[in-house]
Amino acid sequence: MDPLSGFLGSLIWWLFFLYLLLWPQMQYRQLQLMRARLLQRLSRKRNSTVITMIHRQESIGLFGIPFYKFISIEDSEEILRAIRMAPKDKPIDLIIHTPGGLVLAATQIAKALKDHPAETRVIVPHYAMSGGTLIALAADKIIMDPHAVLGPVDPQLGQYPAPSIVRAVQKKGPEKVDDQTLILADVAEKAINQVRNFVFELLKDKYGEEKAKELAQILTEGRWTHDYPITVEEAKKLGLHVSTDVPEEVYELMQLYPQPMKQRGTVEFMPYPVKQENK
Repeated sequence: MDPLSGFLGSLIWWLFFLYLLLWPQMQYRQLQLMRARLLQRLSRKRNSTVITMIHRQESIGLFGIPFYKFISIEDSEEILRAIRMAPKDKPIDLIIHTPGGLVLAATQIAKALKDHPAETRVIVPHYAMSGGTLIALAADKIIMDPHAVLGPVDPQLGQYPAPSIVRAVQKKGPEKVDDQTLILADVAEKAINQVRNFVFELLKDKYGEEKAKELAQILTEGRWTHDYPITVEEAKKLGLHVSTDVPEEVYELMQLYPQPMKQRGTVEFMPYPVKQENK
């Protein structure tokens, strides 16, 4: 092989390697630009500051490794900064898609949203569970897709729901459990009271003290499993103020947060063919 052919072969190999390395980042950058344009359009349409907290399994990188996302301290820092920078006389639209996360972070976001002087609206296109529901309760308006869901906000201690820990000790009797379990039950009871009191504070101005107390009790007492889906219909039966007029741009936005690439999609569909009328 002559030197020129060897050089060209090496150059092609390195260019191919750089393509594999940089192409996912270029794709991601394009997604970011498309999201920014869509958010700007939505902001102008609704005359509001639009903030998003969308937790999807995005696979951006050479090996397409998915990153599982939950409400974190980093989320609360960024959202608090966005709320501080928002004009005080303009509404805020917070788009949430999350399985939940840290109670501390969700509490900070909820408090900041509640304290915003102008109207606040949380938009849920698919689901906002646990801490996501806590944040939604802080808003003046909750806007959900007709098939979106919220969830209970009972605190979890490790792998166990706090209400279940308390209930287990009550059923068995304190004298029949070890000290570690008693300590865990004490912490669980405190956690329930803390979240319940916070939910009450979020709701009392909008619903009145009696209704706020009832809702806080229902959502934190452990009557359901922690992943129980509270549908729009059930939310309304509970007395929550929920509407279903989700802006079309929100659905477009969700398509710009891709799930990890797969060899074969698990869901496929073909739009119904619309026949053109003879002219």
